[in-house]
Amino acid sequence: MNEVTKRFGGLVANNQVSLHVNAGEILALIGPNGAGKSTLFNCISGVAPLSEGRITLNGQNIERRSPRAIARLGLSRTFQHVRLLGQMSVLENVALGAHLRGQQGVLPSALRLQRPEENRLLAEAARQIERVGLQDSMAAPAASLPLGQQRMVEIARALCADPTLLLLDEPAAGLRYLEKQALADLLKKLRAQGMGILLVEHDMDFVMGLADRVVVMEFGEKIAEGSPEEVQRDPRVLEAYLGGVE
Repeated sequence: MNEVTKRFGGLVANNQVSLHVNAGEILALIGPNGAGKSTLFNCISGVAPLSEGRITLNGQNIERRSPRAIARLGLSRTFQHVRLLGQMSVLENVALGAHLRGQQGVLPSALRLQRPEENRLLAEAARQIERVGLQDSMAAPAASLPLGQQRMVEIARALCADPTLLLLDEPAAGLRYLEKQALADLLKKLRAQGMGILLVEHDMDFVMGLADRVVVMEFGEKIAEGSPEEVQRDPRVLEAYLGGVE
């Protein structure tokens, strides 16, 4: 993305922000509350139209495309708050994410598809559930899983769209230590498979132990970019994000 600006009336939420995510890389986007991180996520994924700038995905401009069209080009995302249908099974929840690869769109027991298409989507969902390590919970109601596993279900659902770029909005929020470790292991595995990952996260220990590069935002602008070690030494980051404490 190049010099992306997003205005809400007279408020500039993002001001000429540029960044890129490479294949096989984890890029973390950090900054204080109100820095503009979630707005930037919404611009990238097509939820909010940007005011100025360009965003490309796999060589194609996406800044004027719908979220569904962007997803078909290879971008998937999760959200800050878990968005699962609690009474439906893990398999059914994840299969809902496979609709972007389907010819007709959604599941039939809930959403009436033809049987061959339903079977194909369910098989893809099962493959992604195994990929995130939840194969023993496929039939369980999503609401019965602990938060860490629910976030894994959301990631599995996002993976069903076969993304080249995965956007994760605070994936470690509320997780216990072992759940964070399991999440980090999964993200490292996806990175090793060549996927680009862009994550917004407030847990600095999680970010600094996982990310290849870190971008820091404050008041809608990018103030620093570099390796975790470089960012932690940057005086602007220490002042703006860490309160000036070394």
